[in-house]
Amino acid sequence: MKAVILAAGKGTRMGPLTDNRPKAMLPIANRPLLEHIIVTLKAAGIREILIVTGYMNEKIMEYFEDGASLGMNIEYIEQQSLKGTADAVATVRSWTGTDRFLVTNGDVLAGIQDIKKLCNTEGDAVLAAKKVDAPREYGILYVKGKKVEKIVEKPEKPASDLANAGIYVFDPVIFEAIDNTNPSSRGEYEITDSIQLLIDSGKEISFAELEQWQDIGFPWHLLKANEMILNDSEDIQWDIRGEVEPYATLKGSVAVGKGTIIRNGAYITGPVVIGNNCDIGPNCYVRSATTIGNNVRIGNAVEVKNSIVMNGTHIGHLSYVGDSIIGERCNFGAGTKVANLRHDNRTVMVELAGKRFDSGRRKLGVIMGDYVHTGINSMFNVGTTVASGACINPGEFIR
Repeated sequence: MKAVILAAGKGTRMGPLTDNRPKAMLPIANRPLLEHIIVTLKAAGIREILIVTGYMNEKIMEYFEDGASLGMNIEYIEQQSLKGTADAVATVRSWTGTDRFLVTNGDVLAGIQDIKKLCNTEGDAVLAAKKVDAPREYGILYVKGKKVEKIVEKPEKPASDLANAGIYVFDPVIFEAIDNTNPSSRGEYEITDSIQLLIDSGKEISFAELEQWQDIGFPWHLLKANEMILNDSEDIQWDIRGEVEPYATLKGSVAVGKGTIIRNGAYITGPVVIGNNCDIGPNCYVRSATTIGNNVRIGNAVEVKNSIVMNGTHIGHLSYVGDSIIGERCNFGAGTKVANLRHDNRTVMVELAGKRFDSGRRKLGVIMGDYVHTGINSMFNVGTTVASGACINPGEFIR
């Protein structure tokens, strides 16, 4: 079976994290989100992939090329204007031919067995589904037995908690439905509207409930996905390829890249992945569920916990970073502190693209773009977003 990955969007709700990269190229466990999807598809038996690109498509194409490095055959097609998911699927019509094919959004992670289950489920269209705690935030499936009877996008009063998980298997009949799909209220052609047309015309629309699934809709979902991959992935090689000085302590699953030095007094509790050519310590504390990219400097007496630190960032001595996502080539002045817990223990609110969202997390630090510089003793309140290229004055409090 062939697979199509929809990776054209910027991801406006990812804040500054997608200023310089498409959403599908955001790092999880030191590999792009898109690579995790491709590796899963390969393990499920799929070898031919077409990636629908758009925003900053050169970043995707330069990284994956023809897919040979992953043992895959990867081709690309550009969605000229972002008119919705149905429009994106329509662009692959000539490539898929007359066979069934799989479509996955480029911002969802599923398990290998889940993909196999989806491919083996019969129906003119098969939808991946997952029970969720907040159904008003998703497209919800109303089902009878194993058949889907209706899809409702973000219902105000949902009568079901079974969410559309953004992965599908289609017969070519989907293209006729797309041809007859009208634009939504926001002017886009939605694949869920096309599927509803199939349901209304009497086609057999099935679903397969997933065991493992993570939607990457907001920055804090990256932290959840990072923790999931670090704890469950069989693809991570837990090797020590750099130098660990004799009085450094590594406990649990820790991967250390080539050219990296872990200095004396560093205390690292896995699962933690550290990239190539990093300088860690001395006397720092790197706690579990943390990913550190390539060419990163973690200074003396620094603590980093449950965070993603991207390539080329330097976190100066006496700093604290918790439950945060830090972009590339940032520089933290000494004593920079990130708050990650509200005093009233309520969930952390975050402002993205001019709107406020409830992260649903009690602990969430800073969401920081690339090339940010902080002065000494600067402080960040919980749930703060920092634009790429920002300069923070010494002693400044950012909220």
